[in-house]
Amino acid sequence: MSRLDLVWWAALLIQLLAIPGTLLPVLPGLALLPLGTGLWLWAVGWSAGWPAFALAWVLLALGWGAEALGLVLGPARLQATRWAYIGAGLGLLVGLLGLLPALPVGGPLLGALLGPLLGASLGELVSAPTSLGPLGLLRLRRSVLVGLAVVAGMLVSRLAQMLLAMVGALGFLVLSR
Repeated sequence: MSRLDLVWWAALLIQLLAIPGTLLPVLPGLALLPLGTGLWLWAVGWSAGWPAFALAWVLLALGWGAEALGLVLGPARLQATRWAYIGAGLGLLVGLLGLLPALPVGGPLLGALLGPLLGASLGELVSAPTSLGPLGLLRLRRSVLVGLAVVAGMLVSRLAQMLLAMVGALGFLVLSR
């Protein structure tokens, strides 16, 4: 096996790690696509490696767009306040760091779902506090719906990014051989 073959296999492995990386918070996800193709580009030169490299960057940009749309469209449809977005961001950070108490199973992965749900719900609830009368319960219900919309948007964007990572790995196979 030549050095070029070893570099190709290493680049493919990096590409394939992008697929679980879109779902697991400990891996960079779509950012691995340009990294893998960059390694291949370094080995074969610009004239042979640029199509796979360009595809990787386009897919990374599309993944960033999917992430932004997933986080914004669901709560925007419910006319969430900016505090819901701030709460979701803080909740994601707390969930990823494993600071949520009593998460016996799932750790950061479960925290990445529960954190934004709780954060967005609390952010929305705090933005317009009311008493716990009938209007307060409606406000609490709306806050939970906003939190669920944030999580649903995150899940849809993760699925889209996983599909983009698969396209990237297949594209690398086709364009690099």
